[in-house]
Amino acid sequence: MKTTMGAIGTAQETVAELREALARAGITLPSLGLDVVTLAAEPPRPLVELGCCTVETARLLAAAVLPREEGRS
Repeated sequence: MKTTMGAIGTAQETVAELREALARAGITLPSLGLDVVTLAAEPPRPLVELGCCTVETARLLAAAVLPREEGRS
């Protein structure tokens, strides 16, 4: 049980960190959370559910994760 709660707690912390990092980049993923089905396994193997997003949000995500090219602003 302790391992189960540890895995889920770590996953919840990771989701919170990702939510905060995305917010700092001006990005909101409303469906961001843990995939409930993966929490039911024994031991749980939590997956992060990013969910759907608008085209604008997808472009913001791409810009946030791709390195900036020299000469572009």
